[in-house]
Amino acid sequence: MSLSRVKDLRLPLMNLVRLKGTPILEQLHLEERLLRTSSDNWCIVNDGTNVPTIVMGMSGKPSQLLEVRPVMEDRIPVIKRFTGGGTVIVDKSTLFVSLICNKDDVPNVQPYPRSVMAWSGSLYGEVFKGVNGFQLRENDYVFGDRKFGGNAQSIIKNRWIHHTSFLWDYDVRNMAYLKLPSRVPQYRLERDHTEFVCRMKDYIERSDFVERTVKAVGNQFSLKQVNLEDINSYAKGGYLKTTRLLTMEELEEAMAGTIQNA
Repeated sequence: MSLSRVKDLRLPLMNLVRLKGTPILEQLHLEERLLRTSSDNWCIVNDGTNVPTIVMGMSGKPSQLLEVRPVMEDRIPVIKRFTGGGTVIVDKSTLFVSLICNKDDVPNVQPYPRSVMAWSGSLYGEVFKGVNGFQLRENDYVFGDRKFGGNAQSIIKNRWIHHTSFLWDYDVRNMAYLKLPSRVPQYRLERDHTEFVCRMKDYIERSDFVERTVKAVGNQFSLKQVNLEDINSYAKGGYLKTTRLLTMEELEEAMAGTIQNA
């Protein structure tokens, strides 16, 4: 038996799902389902989502975070996801990586946000090795002082998910749908969206990033590729689905609240 095979046998198993252009709502529903109904570790990589979509954290309020009128006029879908974190607008130029882990399979990580973030920072430090300026800063991945990756988490009894949206590129016009949130990282220094974020494509090739990420995860887990159509054999049982698309009525109420508070 080869040394690499012996190493693989000692590593916990992680199922790898590779997607391309999957709608972000479908992806989030899949993640929530796997977190709550599966007992396996999962790495989900989605190369872009075809329709520009705003994704808010579970406690996000549209009136505080969105320019609601243009969002409604341009019919931009708005999702509330099952994890915390901030608000992003994602599209075909956004890359997504989600890691769902059993806490016992990553024994050096405590099931607390700071510990999970530190572990993820180390993992992506391997992905961006040799890329100048990469660091985990507060809860963001940055090059220098400009953000290119936003994170969110959910931690349940024996499992947790850490998922990231990476700005491979972005449309400046889309940033106008987002308000400056009241709570921002200290290092942001009141910069607007376009001064605060950067494009990952200026630092690394798209395909290179994906392959490096899979390799870095494979250094800590024994990877098994799983096709999307086979998921049903891993995720069984019911759960309360909390990720959802906001209705037009909810956005209208948010806009009315914004006008009243103006």
